[in-house]
Amino acid sequence: MESKEKPGREPSLLDVFGSVLASMFGVQSSRNREKDFSHGKPYQYIIIGLLVTVVFILTIWGVVKLVMKLAGV
Repeated sequence: MESKEKPGREPSLLDVFGSVLASMFGVQSSRNREKDFSHGKPYQYIIIGLLVTVVFILTIWGVVKLVMKLAGV
């Protein structure tokens, strides 16, 4: 995810969210990763990463429950 922020500036919450999603899919560029490590605060990435992981797990769980219900199991 390309950011329109000025160099040396702290990333916004949307930038952090985009970086977390990109890294979860394995498409994070090395330039963005370096920017995250140099200008971001670790707790932001940890909290957003945990929230995205929980939402992902709950989504998978919900889809499985729906398919099982529709299959009559």
